[in-house]
Amino acid sequence: MKKRIFIAIHYLEIGGAETSLIGLLQSIDYSRYEVDLFLYSHRGELMEFVPSQVNLLPEDGTYAHYEEPLVKTMVHGYFSLAARRLWAKVKFRSYVRSHPGCGSYPLHHILAECVLPTMPSLRKYGKYDLAISFLQPHNFVLEKVDAAKKICWIHTDYSSISAVHQDEGRIWGGYDHIVSISDAVSESFVKVFPALKKKLILVHNMLSAEFVKSRSEALSQEEVEKEMPKEEGVVNLLSVGRFCEAKNYDNVPDICRRIVEGGTRVRWYLIGYGSDESLIRQKIRESGMEENVIILGKKSNPYPYMKACDVYVQPSRYEGNSVTVREAQILGRSVVITDYSTARSQVEDGVDGIIVPLENKACAEGLRAFLSNIEKIKETERNLSRRDYTNCREAGFLDNILR
Repeated sequence: MKKRIFIAIHYLEIGGAETSLIGLLQSIDYSRYEVDLFLYSHRGELMEFVPSQVNLLPEDGTYAHYEEPLVKTMVHGYFSLAARRLWAKVKFRSYVRSHPGCGSYPLHHILAECVLPTMPSLRKYGKYDLAISFLQPHNFVLEKVDAAKKICWIHTDYSSISAVHQDEGRIWGGYDHIVSISDAVSESFVKVFPALKKKLILVHNMLSAEFVKSRSEALSQEEVEKEMPKEEGVVNLLSVGRFCEAKNYDNVPDICRRIVEGGTRVRWYLIGYGSDESLIRQKIRESGMEENVIILGKKSNPYPYMKACDVYVQPSRYEGNSVTVREAQILGRSVVITDYSTARSQVEDGVDGIIVPLENKACAEGLRAFLSNIEKIKETERNLSRRDYTNCREAGFLDNILR
């Protein structure tokens, strides 16, 4: 008899965790497992890549409006949810007053705790052998799903978080296992929650090489070059990700300016979307980089652009384990990443990419030196071709947990 697995995530828009989940779903042995997927909201460019063997559970309006604008939530009649979300904002402001400098991170925990009583039970879907909460908040799977075992995922580098809510450890502790995506993520988590060390298991992000490579062929070279043209003597850099503080795209214009002033001709393309877009555009104008830093916007399929770029750059302030870096490596692109705390879990510096300092001036110098060394770029590309970055064998962790 097949084991029943329940998996929950917010939606399947383009993002590292979402892409990793697709990799997991494509790696599962469906002759042995029956998988129900619960999306809070049935939206996102990655939905079409959910394997046909997966049972997509119906959308629930309360969960779908968990992150919608408050006005939209009330217009659709979810008044109790809206009231609890307002209450969460009040509690968060009070928390900030008593914990100055805590940042915005505790809001996620406070919000989930406040809305929990109004979120419908998911026990109507029966008893599962395993329930997986793939992305925070983990409160809902813990409290609303009936399962013999429950596990949740950490995608966050806790060394980058200024403060966590004092109650958060209780939620993590309610799970049988906590899945970490890298050793560095585990180390930062244990520093904050040392009592939970024994619950940690390591499962690297799973990616399908076939998926990434086939999608990279979806556009012709001519179609890509309309937006990312090739020009002799100009190096095309690419970064993909949400326009948010973590990705550090607001510093890209200044870094690019320094590279150009150093004598290296580059165009740096940004694919993504998010709240920092207006800030990034402002920084482009202030740096005079309108011709050198180009925002391509949101792309449902960034892989043809990854394949076509000369060098992929991840300039992040912090990362758990960047999926886009792995995707670029799968496509054989040389990668340059900043020295965030988990960087060495993704790149062997000087072998399959390089790691540069985060500070703008030093970052620009490191990037320019690499771009000027054609032999080094070719060497890293050769090394990439000899390695497997998919981690698809990691799906075996399900056997160990359910054994």
